[in-house]
Amino acid sequence: MILSVQPGSPPHPPPAERRVAEVPWEALASVRPPLDAALAEVLAGAPAERIVDRALRDRRSLDRAGRAAAAEALFGVGLWRRRLRAQLGAPDAPPPLLLAALLRDLGGRTGADAERLSGLASGALPPPRPPPEDLADRWSLPDWLAAELRLAAGDDAAALAEALARPGPICLRANTLRAPAAAIAARLAAEGLATRPGHLAPDALVALDARPNLYGLAALRDGAVEVQDEGSQLLGAIVGARPGEAVLDACAGAGGKALLLAAAVGRTGRVHAADPDAGKLARLEVRARRAGAEEIVVVHGAAAAPELRVDRALVDAPCSELGALRRGPDLRWRLDPASFAPLPALQREILSRAARHVRPGGRLVYATCTFRRAEDEDVALAFEGDHPAFERVAPEADPSVVTPEGFLRTWPHRHGTDGFFAAVWTRR
Repeated sequence: MILSVQPGSPPHPPPAERRVAEVPWEALASVRPPLDAALAEVLAGAPAERIVDRALRDRRSLDRAGRAAAAEALFGVGLWRRRLRAQLGAPDAPPPLLLAALLRDLGGRTGADAERLSGLASGALPPPRPPPEDLADRWSLPDWLAAELRLAAGDDAAALAEALARPGPICLRANTLRAPAAAIAARLAAEGLATRPGHLAPDALVALDARPNLYGLAALRDGAVEVQDEGSQLLGAIVGARPGEAVLDACAGAGGKALLLAAAVGRTGRVHAADPDAGKLARLEVRARRAGAEEIVVVHGAAAAPELRVDRALVDAPCSELGALRRGPDLRWRLDPASFAPLPALQREILSRAARHVRPGGRLVYATCTFRRAEDEDVALAFEGDHPAFERVAPEADPSVVTPEGFLRTWPHRHGTDGFFAAVWTRR
């Protein structure tokens, strides 16, 4: 991805900036009362998604353009706050000024239009400045996150930062317990949602509409599809589960990968799901019934019984979740990097516990949704040092996602997925 142009050539904004310019900003004129209070809440640390939901509930009379503009204003200021302050030269700029800067400096509106639509007096916006060159200022990153991107991606840090500044595609997983993926794609098309097959995961269907009404789909309501990033689907696919096998999902959560594994093992197999969060497991049970997998998925609680032996085990471990930052535009400003320090020890503990359940000849997969080596390669290598009975094997996946060390890694800027890591072993 090229983020700059040759001298003398016309500028071509990268997709993250171009996307901001495509918002119907003129519709902000219909948003009353103004968004100042909601913007202040987002900037103070309230989750932007929650504030957007409330703001739209309070403005039910808005048309589609007005709702889109209001949501993008809140998400946009929440995400781009550092960039906007840098271009304003005002580290303490109030919310309306930040909104005006968003409209002018990334949204392509004139200064007068930006002031009018954000409720500012004429002349309140300082003169425009060129986009900052510093990685953290240009892509609106906390200093610690800019350092993580440089460490993880090297020369690709700017491309990764740009990809994390725009929403990922809407990806669905066809539930093959219901029908083959091609038949489900045809059903979605009949319901008005065109899709294309994924490039990496076998049952992935990527929506061609950037803003589909997913909850209006009967196929979603009756369990024929699940919303799931293609990288997440790929993690489930490399487990390699086969019909009739027993599989352990040691960190099942609400069950996205457990349901994928259930489709893989079929009616004669079993997926044993464990997670310390009882509320998530309860949601998994509901989703399993909807997907037709209630007889396949066995819920164990916080941990599987010690005597359980399985053919394959997946540890989708708790992690810093930096690979999914594009899913929450303001999440980067709400994360505390100090909370990452205990994660590798926890990840190693969960991985070692899951390994005890794998039969000789069985497969163990360790996965995260982050690009921090301390939670990824370092954990995998430490596990290998402690468990010589497990031999690392290359993931069965497209070569573009397999690293020279034999690990799996997906990148938002290269593969269009969230950022995932995985290691695969067989038990000797």
